[in-house]
Amino acid sequence: MTVETGNVIVWGSAAASLVVGLLIGSIPLLWTLGLSLLLGVVYSVDMPLLRWKRFPFLAAACIFIVRAVLVQLGFFLHMRVFTLGGEAVLTPPILFATSFMCLCSVVIALFKDIPDVEGDRQASVRTLSVRLGVEKVFNICRGILLAAYSGAVLVAFTATNTYSTVVMLDGPWPTAGGLTALGPLMAA
Repeated sequence: MTVETGNVIVWGSAAASLVVGLLIGSIPLLWTLGLSLLLGVVYSVDMPLLRWKRFPFLAAACIFIVRAVLVQLGFFLHMRVFTLGGEAVLTPPILFATSFMCLCSVVIALFKDIPDVEGDRQASVRTLSVRLGVEKVFNICRGILLAAYSGAVLVAFTATNTYSTVVMLDGPWPTAGGLTALGPLMAA
């Protein structure tokens, strides 16, 4: 694929998402799409004061804000307020999902730099992987994921109905166990 083709696909998709948001008429959806697009532009576009992906803290902030906050809360509010006609109230499940994704977003922000450590070192980009080493960052991420999934297991045990408990234990329990038991093998 050429750069020009990539640009057409990216900008076409961005425009299409905004048009769909406008046609639907949902304010929470438009805010989510617009702010996600804005942060995507400042993250990626190579212009003065932009291309925040070159700066580890700003890159992590973009990933965190879009994946953990905007997507979770924006789409939730779109469904709750616009689609279902409810009030803009943050419920315990969305607060849990947002908290969980906050931890996952930190992991995504750290993991994305692991494959690029040599290039980052050559370009003098001081990511955490460059400063601490790949293995240490990998283990930090594993610890964060273990905390997230262990937290999910604890939330499952406090759920007020059986369905929520079963659903919540189905994925997090084995994942937390796997992160603990297989972690040393994955790091090797």
